[in-house]
Amino acid sequence: MRFAPQSKLDKRKRYLQIALNGTLDDAQNIISHLPLSDRIIVEAGTPLIKRYGARGIEQITHWYQSHLANAEVPIPPYVVADLKTMDRGSTEVDIAANAGATAAIALGSAPVETLNSFVENCERAGIDAMIDMMNVEYPVNTLSKLKKLPPVVILHRGVDEEQFNREKQIPLHEIRRIKGAYDIMISIAGGDTIREVQRSIFNDADIVVIWKTVFQSTSETVSLIEDFLKEIK
Repeated sequence: MRFAPQSKLDKRKRYLQIALNGTLDDAQNIISHLPLSDRIIVEAGTPLIKRYGARGIEQITHWYQSHLANAEVPIPPYVVADLKTMDRGSTEVDIAANAGATAAIALGSAPVETLNSFVENCERAGIDAMIDMMNVEYPVNTLSKLKKLPPVVILHRGVDEEQFNREKQIPLHEIRRIKGAYDIMISIAGGDTIREVQRSIFNDADIVVIWKTVFQSTSETVSLIEDFLKEIK
């Protein structure tokens, strides 16, 4: 079994990842109301990064770090930059790392040369590499071609897939296939209901990503996140 590099995440725990895809005002408001938990990961989502660039990652990192400073026990902020890198792996890793991100995401459909560069440079920069296998039919085959494994693989049903293809399922069946071959953490994206979170955890996911329920801050946001946290224990 091939082992992934040491991650900043604890493999003994499960995590809830909050994807922030709206405006920076929305992001600041949501972050300020998050429960103080070491099991919450904050993501600077792709639409937010495209709207604000590296500044968006920097702001989210700063706000989350300031928010967690209120915890009784120190909690290091974990911020994912969803770059969806397809080329220029080294350059995009530097952008994420210099902006203060803890992890960055590349697409598994990128050339193997890009993925190798991305993983290598994430390790060099001291951040976690995550590879998003959206629209990759056989994630295990992609992983087998890499010189080094990423600490995290994302199994992802895209937003447009969910909206326009109701038969498209989150590829939960790939979790055991990947974990049977690699000592690696699995993140599940593309579900946003309590039931989908339950199914992901039941199938041995380590991280569950949600976004719709927190896309804009509402009076229900905190209680919803607390409900999700109860499910991932």
